[in-house]
Amino acid sequence: MLYTQIPTRRPVTPLLDTIDHPQQLRRLERGQLEKVADELRQYILYAAGQSGGHFGANLGVIELTVALHYCFNTPHDRLIWDVGHQAYPHKALTGRREQLITIRSKDGLAAFPTREESVFDTFGVGHSSTAISAGLGMALARRYQKDPCEVVAIIGDGAMTAGMAFEAMNDAVAHQANLIVVLNDNDMSISCSTGGFAKHLAAIWESGQSVHISESGEAFVQPHPEWLYNSRLHRSATDAADNLFKAIGFDYFGPFDGHDVQQLTQVFQALKKRSGPRLIHIYTKKGKGFEPAEADQIKYHAISKINSAAAANLAPKYADVFGQWLCDQAAQDDRLLAITPAMCEGSGMVQFAKQFPERFFDVAIAEQHAVTLAAGMACEGLKPVVAIYSTFLQRGYDQLVHDVALQNLDVTFAIDRAGLVGEDGPTHAGAYDYAFMRTIPNMLIMAPKDENECRQMLHTGYLYNGPAAIRYPRGNGIGVEIQQQLTALELGKAEVLAYFNEHCDEQITLLAFGSRVSATLEAAQKLALLHEVAICVVNMRFIKPLDQQLLNELAVKTNLFVTIEEHAVMAGAGSAVNEYLAQAHWVKPILNLGLADTFMHQASHAQMLQHAGLDAQGIEKSVQHAWLKLGQTSLS
Repeated sequence: MLYTQIPTRRPVTPLLDTIDHPQQLRRLERGQLEKVADELRQYILYAAGQSGGHFGANLGVIELTVALHYCFNTPHDRLIWDVGHQAYPHKALTGRREQLITIRSKDGLAAFPTREESVFDTFGVGHSSTAISAGLGMALARRYQKDPCEVVAIIGDGAMTAGMAFEAMNDAVAHQANLIVVLNDNDMSISCSTGGFAKHLAAIWESGQSVHISESGEAFVQPHPEWLYNSRLHRSATDAADNLFKAIGFDYFGPFDGHDVQQLTQVFQALKKRSGPRLIHIYTKKGKGFEPAEADQIKYHAISKINSAAAANLAPKYADVFGQWLCDQAAQDDRLLAITPAMCEGSGMVQFAKQFPERFFDVAIAEQHAVTLAAGMACEGLKPVVAIYSTFLQRGYDQLVHDVALQNLDVTFAIDRAGLVGEDGPTHAGAYDYAFMRTIPNMLIMAPKDENECRQMLHTGYLYNGPAAIRYPRGNGIGVEIQQQLTALELGKAEVLAYFNEHCDEQITLLAFGSRVSATLEAAQKLALLHEVAICVVNMRFIKPLDQQLLNELAVKTNLFVTIEEHAVMAGAGSAVNEYLAQAHWVKPILNLGLADTFMHQASHAQMLQHAGLDAQGIEKSVQHAWLKLGQTSLS
């Protein structure tokens, strides 16, 4: 059925309610599976409306999920969901149905499959293009243990563009591993899929033939009738001679309609009678069964809670600040080119792509390639800007070191989602970028305290002749006025924001980085009103280079240094301060506030900050405790 509204009350799902384990699903007649799929779609609509989160991808795999759990003996047989943002139906069918409304909430279900949550979540995911490698590892391990099982990796066409997926497929053929890859082709990642691979899949689709599999497991080719899909008319088929997967060495079957649960179950049952590397190619529609999502697949990639009462923040998002700066800077300098690894909308680049299409490069999910592509552009005298999330820059670390920094190439990195990201949990947290960047020679690293400073830092980094990184948080700014004039900051210079109780002999110096400046200032104001101690608040601005001159001046009169950052304490910005003070022979008590040496589970961003002690109240409490621990009495 096609639905037009997200239900606010739990739908009646009598057949689905009988399924708390896939064994119960497998007891049903095959003819009942369409009913299961319809009830599951209704329930996913309801649950996603209650929890918010990924939406279109989950609706697109309803029939596929039912067919997989019906045909394979899970959890003995292994299912690995690449990326994992499409795993809500999987969770619902594996004993977590009624908990699904807690997904992405504190103490609720994780946003992605995670091994600690269920034996059915065979591999922890969140980043793309890992499922085939993980599945191959499982298949080879089970072969070695002489305990074979079916291993099925489900990967989207967007995730298949990453080199890691092809590395794994190549290796699977080398080992003739007993591995099934399900290519869920919906012509989308978050945006529409791009590049040569997307064109190859379209050619397979339009070629007029389909590789089928008989009940005995024999392959045969036959024409397939046309069907309307993703607002384009295609024909399900393939010419085996021009098929990339067959050329690699996989047995290829498809394409098939991924919303035909009867056909999917027949195909999977037949596929189990074969061995070795097998790929089944299916077509699905992102947002299937919900009319608004089918019409606007990008908008409905994810949704907010439908009953959310959160106050609107009218300040612009940092991503939009970046997007506006990108357009303004490009208007001034025709050397600017912009690169994104499949995150045009999320990174705020839609307007730039429209305004400067010949200067916009969406390289698909290929972070390593994105970084080295920028390096190549820089070699030719251009000034590339790479817009990337902190958690995804991790995937291009070797390229950052070897291809950009080692050659001191002029590449600007606009690093979004730095710090904690709330409901998406640890897979998407940008908690390590200071650490992995500040050890690299030639790097300039900055973090803005607000949206105006973000704009000016982007300009500063762009003018810097070498690799420059500006890391800024997810979400909205704090509401300051944004100066349209682009003004470069003096490199390596911090900003003293406030001095409270200057007349006091003893001083606490608070060195705040990026997103934690505002909370630090609030904490300092409260401490200064209550206690007799001088408190200096510094917006550090630069992680590399540090403002060594200011640190020396402050060290003369500081009794306690406190560093505050939304980043791992270990090897973070505070560690950089510690290293400098030690090198300069300043022996001073130092308190480093940041993220502990653990992965933080999903919660709201505010809840995460509170748990980490990085909100204003937590900062105030930690500073006071450290001061008292030093044996000082001025705060008692």
